[in-house]
Amino acid sequence: MWNKVGAFVARYNLLNYNDLYIVALSGGADSVALLLLLKEQGFRIHAAHCNFHLRGEESDRDEAFCVELCGRLGIELHRAHFDTKTYADLHHVSIEMAARELRYRWFEQLRQDIGAAAICVAHHQNDSVETILMNIIRGTGLRGLTGIQARNGYVLRPLLCVSRDEIERFLAERGQSYVTDSSNLTEDYMRNKIRLQVLPLLQTLNPAVLNHILQTAENLAAAQATIDVLLKGIGGSKSLNLSEYTDYLSREYVTFEWLRNYGFNGSQVHQLLASDTGAIFTSPMGYEVLRDRNRLLVEPVLEPMKPLKIPEEGVYVLPQMAVSNHPDSKIRVKRTSVTVSKDSAIATLDSQKVQFPLTVRRVAEGDWMVPFGMKGRKLLSDLMTDQRMTLFEKRRQLVVVDAHDEVIWAVGLRTDQRVAVTSDTAETLELRLEMK
Repeated sequence: MWNKVGAFVARYNLLNYNDLYIVALSGGADSVALLLLLKEQGFRIHAAHCNFHLRGEESDRDEAFCVELCGRLGIELHRAHFDTKTYADLHHVSIEMAARELRYRWFEQLRQDIGAAAICVAHHQNDSVETILMNIIRGTGLRGLTGIQARNGYVLRPLLCVSRDEIERFLAERGQSYVTDSSNLTEDYMRNKIRLQVLPLLQTLNPAVLNHILQTAENLAAAQATIDVLLKGIGGSKSLNLSEYTDYLSREYVTFEWLRNYGFNGSQVHQLLASDTGAIFTSPMGYEVLRDRNRLLVEPVLEPMKPLKIPEEGVYVLPQMAVSNHPDSKIRVKRTSVTVSKDSAIATLDSQKVQFPLTVRRVAEGDWMVPFGMKGRKLLSDLMTDQRMTLFEKRRQLVVVDAHDEVIWAVGLRTDQRVAVTSDTAETLELRLEMK
């Protein structure tokens, strides 16, 4: 067993004898085999068991088994209990997703607390094949066909090179028992149906189907790695110019690879690329993507902004993120001798024409002003369009309004002619946007 696993570990540089590792221990055959194998090979390990309280007495039986096993092997065991159903209800996720989020969050916290190098989980070849088939059934891109990866951040999977049958033979040779999750024996879940029905049927067509699917996944992973090199640099970017990728990669694939980092799915990508300028889509991770001609822009969902009242001169702190990428912005208001600034972050107004209290808020539908240098009124929506602002920029645009809720400054764009400095101005009121 170790000859095969050891070669896999060396190939992906997964383990180091000088480091401490956490083994995710459920009590099932896979995790028990991983625990025994790493113990036999002399690695420094602790075990971690999650009780999700989903299967009544069976959940407690699994925990008791892990306590007995680790006690007998002299392995320190860490345990956590979760109210998984309540968590799923509160976060509007499936039970399966809730359990996953809870355990991996705890594993990472435990890793940091005890100074472990990584968390070892016992996914094997069958798990990887089942994942590939599930992704095909749901619809997936190239990455979804590459199977489970040996390393994902601090999560390691040393058993991905062996099958479930090999794991059971390893345990049988050592006379080591394990517990069986009864939910794995039912056909209620998609993965179980694949495990109990689909894979056995495929094996009647080709007994080597497991290895063939995994080899295909490995080939596709190599192709994915090549594409990742071509796409290097788009990860983390907040904009994508589609025209740059039409020569050698499909726009759809590039867009999906970029947007998946922000939680968007393939269906949304299809709709986005078929949409006109101005289309916006939202991801479950709290991001929005905007189609702006041949560009795509992404940013966090815009939170409502509480208007900021300015009753008199002074320095006023704007709400967090009122100004994009400048979380600690301020508005400084003061009277000055007659001076006019050309800085777009400063509005110089005739103090006698401005009526307090002022209010800083986001632009609203129907807002208008008389732009400096003009005689007639103009909708701010038209003014912003003239400036070729994106829809994201338009929504974030700040305005300062006077006591009558009339716009006197479209911040950063234009002041209003009605409060403009003239030859008769005796004193000016300066509004200065200060950004860190």
